[in-house]
Parts: sequence; C-alpha cells; structure tokens
Amino acid sequence: EIGDWHRLTGRSIGAYLGLVPTEYSTGATRSQGSITKTGNSHARRLLIEAAWHHRKPYRPSQVMRRRWDAASPAARARGQAANRRLHTRWKHFDQRKKRPVVANAAIARELAGWSWSLAVLDDN
Repeated sequence: EIGDWHRLTGRSIGAYLGLVPTEYSTGATRSQGSITKTGNSHARRLLIEAAWHHRKPYRPSQVMRRRWDAASPAARARGQAANRRLHTRWKHFDQRKKRPVVANAAIARELAGWSWSLAVLDDN
C-alpha cells in the first residue's frame, strides 16, 4: 500500500496517510481541525483500528510470543518498547481527559511512524 518506504520519513508518514490535523492559520492565530484523511484510506483505517488495541496493556498470546522469538533482536526490542510507549501515551491521554477518538488518531499517527522505522530498520 505504501510502496517505497524510503521516500518518506517518520514525521511525514502521518501526513502521507492523512493522520495529521488540518490547520487554518492566519497571522498569529493557529487553529487545528480534524485529520486530513488524505492518502490511502485502507492503510489509515487499519492503523486507526490497531491503535485502539493499545488502550489496554499489551499481553502477548503464546502464538505472538513464538513470533517474537523468531524476530531479530533489534526488531523485538523496538517492538516491545513501542507497545509499552503506545500504551503509556494512551494512559496520558486518559489522564488529561482527551476524547478517545482524538487520542486514538494521535496513537495511530505514532504507530505509522513506528511502522516506518521497522520498515527501514534493516537498511540502517
């Protein structure tokens, strides 16, 4: 769906998938709206759906633990750190009383950046 990951950066992948807010700015006034919804709607929908699963603490099943064992140590470490980070971000959004759909869009954008980092991990 994305094609060549190298034409994007961790910061630009969110904009490419339409997971960043629209902005209406004039002079010193900055106003942000809903997400832009540009780019691939299928990939965006999958990321939004996956982000909801980070609301609860990550507890991998036995099948997932076997898959983690087959992954490279660098990918495993980055994956486990990202799962903890995304859940922690959810907790912070809840503590700040952010609306769940707004928090979920932010988590999905970060999940897109994390996916990008895994896609280019072997090349670095």
